Amino acid sequence: MIELAGRTAFVTGGASGIGLALGQAFAQAGMNVMLADIERDALTAAVARLSELGLKNVSSVICDVADLGSMQEAAEATYKAFGAVHVVCNNAGVGGGSGIDNISVETWRWVLDVNLMGVVHGISTFLPHIRGHGEGGHIVNTASMAGLNSGLGFSPYSASKFAVVNMSEGLAIQLAPLGIGVTVLCPGFVQSRIWDAGRNRQQRYGAAPAQSLGSPEAKLAAALFDLNKTGLDPLDVAKRTITAIRQNELYVFTHTGPQWRSELEQRFNAILVAMDSAAAAENPG
Repeated sequence: MIELAGRTAFVTGGASGIGLALGQAFAQAGMNVMLADIERDALTAAVARLSELGLKNVSSVICDVADLGSMQEAAEATYKAFGAVHVVCNNAGVGGGSGIDNISVETWRWVLDVNLMGVVHGISTFLPHIRGHGEGGHIVNTASMAGLNSGLGFSPYSASKFAVVNMSEGLAIQLAPLGIGVTVLCPGFVQSRIWDAGRNRQQRYGAAPAQSLGSPEAKLAAALFDLNKTGLDPLDVAKRTITAIRQNELYVFTHTGPQWRSELEQRFNAILVAMDSAAAAENPG
């Protein structure tokens, strides 16, 4: 997909952070935009903010991406407002620590339902529609650099993002012959409120487990809070994503410094060493 003007984008997690920046960038490119989010007041403020920038082709809808029915209702509202949808950004995401000392099954379910099943719900809802209108389209799934390395340890966040990367790679292969592109967005630290995602934790998952002062989980949460505050501007991420859509690129990496590359190389090298070791055991001498 190269021409975006006049087409429609649907963005989950659209009330703040990367989602709001994507909505702004799409609207500035001449697209109709539906911002979807679970946080009503923030969503209203987001639309007002874009309107103040002169972007009038933006609407909003409440959507709990972990609930397939809610996603389907949001899709219907989008079709009613703008007609055919061409770009779907499965961007909504939450953080959530675990570690080996405080394994909360409820937190794992919450994070996987939002970060992983939210993507599945977006694809299952919109893909038949995009295939049906035959005008081409693009699916953007927000993963993370945490979906490519294990620096966060035993974590539902990393597990969900690893899954999103894999799903996107497989989806791209299957959709290429249909003229539908796929991009997986793998950002590093970005200025967002994902560190405070618990504010929108649905009641069905119960309260988040308390973190004891000085625990590994508490230290990691504090470090991520500081890193997110000094992270990349979400608008820079959005601009790179639009370029990827236009050029039909599978991966978007926002952080490519030596530290990030080193973490990936260590993991990939360890895998290759293990494969060589297995091959040598199968063929001794």
